[in-house]
Amino acid sequence: MNLVQNYVIAYGKGRKERLVPISDPCRAAVQAYLRDGRPLLLLRRRPALKGRRDPLFVTARGTVLTRQGLFKNLKGYGITAGIIRRISPHKLRHSFATHLVENGADLRSVQEMLGHADIATTEIYTHVSRKHLREVYRKAHPRA
Repeated sequence: MNLVQNYVIAYGKGRKERLVPISDPCRAAVQAYLRDGRPLLLLRRRPALKGRRDPLFVTARGTVLTRQGLFKNLKGYGITAGIIRRISPHKLRHSFATHLVENGADLRSVQEMLGHADIATTEIYTHVSRKHLREVYRKAHPRA
């Protein structure tokens, strides 16, 4: 993680490493968590867990936040926020990529951030983007 240059290193399937840029508000939130939240959570670690992995995100017990734990938390936050549709980390990932493409990010960069081996997998997001462009055109063009 390099909070000065606004990026994090994320590990995906097979410990595949990728660089992901983050925004200034995201950087500020991570810094606040590292300063104020994480140290308190790590105090709750059981002695047997001390010295094992040193993950960025931890649970209330100071253990590694797993993908299943993240899914459960996200689902709870969705319910609290009144979101009726199903929400998942994968949908957030899909939204992330879609917003990047809709706002002009090049496909190779998106491919790298998502960790796709094949550009064809990333091209799915161009279809979504074309749909978005057609909708914008229909709403904005006087002869549409």
